[in-house]
Amino acid sequence: MPFTTIVQLLKSAGLRLVRLRGRRAGVGAVGGGRSLARAMIFMPVLVGCSSLPVFVPDMSRRDVTPQLTSARGVLSQSQSRAVLERLRSRGTATDIFERHLALEEEIVGSPLTTGNRVQLLKDGPATYAAMLAAIASARDHVNMETYILDDDDIGRRFAQALIDKQREGVQVNLIYDSVGTLNTPQAFFDRLAENGVQLLEFNPVNPLEARKGWELNQRDHRKLLIVDGATAFLGGINISGVYASGSSKLRRHPEREDDGPAWRDTDLQIDGPVVAEFQKLFLTTWRAQKGEPLAVRDYFPEIAPVGDQVVRAIGSSPDDDYSQIYGTLLSAIHSAERSVQITNAYFVPDPQLLDALTAAALRGVDVSLILPSQTDSWLVLHAGRAHYTRLLRAGVKIFERRGVILHSKTALVDGVWATVGSTNLDWRSFLHNHELNAVVLGERFGRQLQAMFDQDLEQSDRVSLEQWERRPVDQRLKEVFARVWEYWL
Repeated sequence: MPFTTIVQLLKSAGLRLVRLRGRRAGVGAVGGGRSLARAMIFMPVLVGCSSLPVFVPDMSRRDVTPQLTSARGVLSQSQSRAVLERLRSRGTATDIFERHLALEEEIVGSPLTTGNRVQLLKDGPATYAAMLAAIASARDHVNMETYILDDDDIGRRFAQALIDKQREGVQVNLIYDSVGTLNTPQAFFDRLAENGVQLLEFNPVNPLEARKGWELNQRDHRKLLIVDGATAFLGGINISGVYASGSSKLRRHPEREDDGPAWRDTDLQIDGPVVAEFQKLFLTTWRAQKGEPLAVRDYFPEIAPVGDQVVRAIGSSPDDDYSQIYGTLLSAIHSAERSVQITNAYFVPDPQLLDALTAAALRGVDVSLILPSQTDSWLVLHAGRAHYTRLLRAGVKIFERRGVILHSKTALVDGVWATVGSTNLDWRSFLHNHELNAVVLGERFGRQLQAMFDQDLEQSDRVSLEQWERRPVDQRLKEVFARVWEYWL
């Protein structure tokens, strides 16, 4: 079905396709109840229906030690056990290493890898500076994958950096999502291609350009930059001027092209052997999308240990039987004994995630969520708020970040199991998007993420059950309306 036909169908149902400059694509209502009914008829045609699998983690498994990988190859069971024992001894008491990691390995399939260095990056300025410096240092190749690549000052700065490296003989390969770049002129990409950058448009919205079947609803939401197979950047940050100022800035940054609030996001820079796992995911996407053969480069160089961080790469795809990130997050929450701290931009939980969060709180785990107070998608905001009552009654602590557009996607369990990536806690991320996360083990990184969580907490307002139950009727009506759409958000 042509994309223009879809737009016409949406219009006939009293709806429009929302593309809120460089952020989130979705369906916004402009009609009333009968329009919504007509839209519900069309939506299965447009996106199809999928369901999340039921996960029942086996928490009794304590006799299997996950096998770790180093720069020199797979560690023995005794060596792997020794690494995990060191991580355990440095932190507070928790059984997450025994109860969760073996199951996580079974769910994900990718190894825990030692010998890495992990740096936490907050907001656009710090992340962009580190990314551009890494691109400038490239000697063999640059592989980049992004959802949004805007034609603004930030986007043009990245484009020029990529072109400069290509002119130096460094091979640059770029995957960009078709929906995420709807507002980016074709001339922007033509300039990259004319200068030798190898491009791949992920699932083109134009069915005539589709290479592997037309899959409009499957989007590449990953954000990944790999330099020379040795350094990787990933997280929630797109390439857009909305990130030009940090979230602590009180005035608009001169490079920003709008007067909206600053965006608060989180990324990682990872150096070391685990980068090979992220490289595999990039190359798998390129092949699956039937991109042109890549230039021969040293995509998997020998990487010496550069640190002592233990990291796992997790990529999820709707082509898989289930979201690996979803499965491992559920297992980690089920395994929690002390604390679950989640910061997330788009919170529209499915019943299993709700059950896991409430069950953890009811058994005495300190479950705290930092969620947006304002957003670029009001449907998502109110669909998520529709679940507050149940969570609050179970003892889950909910905080709403004020003054910024919250776009971070992080979780910290028992202070020692951490994940940062592109995955939102909504149906779209778990069912329809290609997503990418890193899991980092150990109290040292956990303390860094905890400090960042605490900083956001200081700039957040707590939502109490008493306050929430007094919210006005019009807000309740918005929640009821938004929940109808939560599967497609």
